[in-house]
Amino acid sequence: MASNDTSRGGVLVFGLGRFGSAIADTLDNMDVEVLGVERDPAVVERWSKRIPCVEADGADPRALEQIGAADFAAAVVGVGTSLEASVLITGNLADVGVPEIWAKATSNEHKRILERIGAHHVVLPEAEAGARIAHSVGGNMLDYIEVEDGFTVVKMRAPKETHHFTLDKLDLQGTYGVRVIGVKSAGREFEYATPDTIVGPEDLLVVAGEGELLERFSQRP
Repeated sequence: MASNDTSRGGVLVFGLGRFGSAIADTLDNMDVEVLGVERDPAVVERWSKRIPCVEADGADPRALEQIGAADFAAAVVGVGTSLEASVLITGNLADVGVPEIWAKATSNEHKRILERIGAHHVVLPEAEAGARIAHSVGGNMLDYIEVEDGFTVVKMRAPKETHHFTLDKLDLQGTYGVRVIGVKSAGREFEYATPDTIVGPEDLLVVAGEGELLERFSQRP
């Protein structure tokens, strides 16, 4: 359960491979306090020019104590090549009470283990990237995010049948079971959808609903 301790801050990122380094670098560019933790001294030397990082083994509880892991608001376990290291680091972070633990898994079994030992959020990067590509091929979808239990949000091109009509007139929820959250028109800021929103031929729609229903809607010409 997340802590309400406002004295906590910053994000620990364990493992500076492709996944972990991308997260750490992005957080740093967003001006979020970040500390990379990596066992390989060569990797630490390379990334120390870009982000704050230390050479340490997160699988060792003493190392977590030395870097003050308990004082951080969140941690990301990006170690994917070693199941044992991933599990030990996640368990150690849970033991010291880090409020938000994100962990990378390489399989569904790995994901279940990480969740059982205390990870609050577990991602399967390759599977999720594959799903996004699959849903984008051959239809109007440009991005696809499954939020929880089949509830999905997509960014997609507006099907022809929606062009020049208001959302109220279209009644997409009644017809297709999906709801338009917002519309992005060329050269204009994103706008939250209202019943009076008119869909243009070049508009991008942000649509929410059950995954299968969104899939059908996105295949409309």
